[in-house]
Amino acid sequence: MKREIFVGNVGIGGDHPVSIQSMTTTDTSDPGSTIDQIRQLYMAGCQIVRVAVPDQNSISSLREIKSESPIPLIADIHFNPDLAMGAIDAGVDGIRINPGNIGSREKLGRIIKSAAEHNISIRIGVNSGSIEKKYLRPGKTRAEMMVDSALDKIKLFEDSGFLNIKLSLKSSDVMETIEAYRKIDKECDYPLHLGITEAGTLFSGTIKSSIGIGSLLADGIGNTIRVSLTDDPVEEVKVAVEILKVLGLRERGLEVVSCPTCARVSVDLINIVKKFEKKLGELKLNKNIKIAIMGCEVNGPGEAKEADIGIAFSKNIAYLFRKGKMIEKLDPEDSLDRLLEIIKNI
Repeated sequence: MKREIFVGNVGIGGDHPVSIQSMTTTDTSDPGSTIDQIRQLYMAGCQIVRVAVPDQNSISSLREIKSESPIPLIADIHFNPDLAMGAIDAGVDGIRINPGNIGSREKLGRIIKSAAEHNISIRIGVNSGSIEKKYLRPGKTRAEMMVDSALDKIKLFEDSGFLNIKLSLKSSDVMETIEAYRKIDKECDYPLHLGITEAGTLFSGTIKSSIGIGSLLADGIGNTIRVSLTDDPVEEVKVAVEILKVLGLRERGLEVVSCPTCARVSVDLINIVKKFEKKLGELKLNKNIKIAIMGCEVNGPGEAKEADIGIAFSKNIAYLFRKGKMIEKLDPEDSLDRLLEIIKNI
């Protein structure tokens, strides 16, 4: 079990469930748009949000953003220790730094001292693309170099008496990331922040993140996650939620399962499922229900008998079933509305 730390009111490590993080894409110096995006992330299931702090104008907005944010706020700092100090003074709940690009030990010590005085956590972030030259040793994998770098950074914090930390060792290479986290997990008991950095677009990034983060979580490694996508950050949160749901690490909520279609399907199942998911999302129901939408009798109640409720289509009839047993025959045109009606009443 990992050490317990807190980012605001969200516990990480210890007995706490795996939490979901994301990062805003707005200009932090524009508090209005940043707050709006944070609220969207929160509604999607985000529990901790990070904002980039590239300049003094961003620092000036942090206090307002913090006061309006419904979830804990982390400041993402690179290169400039003064920005870290300013963010801490502005009341953020945590900071993320890469100690390798902060500068001297004295500068890092100032940040550690201020974080300790304000009782906030620090994430030590080590990325494969920014490993310092002294760790680039022949015969070692990049994952091993990342671990060496992280362990040295940990010692710097421990020498200062600061233990309120979590770690990330990220690469855009999935297997490299998995190797690094498996190694660091054996070396220390600090909570781990998982992610595949620069994972890519919604399609490819979702696949890479699901494999990388999912593999580690399935091994029992990881305490908080961020899916990094070149897309709306709300999509990051949606993917992260699904990863946790699939692994049984978060209540499943409304889950839709559907068949991949084949020549037996006589309806436009792809668009039917898309239409249904849109209507389902508009209901905003907080229930744990597994819903099946199947394109034919073969992939009907039998294949989807574990579903709480579902529909299987034939050429002229939609069969409504619960727990594998047919309960109604419907006109296909009316079937989705009837399904939604029953879901609201379950």
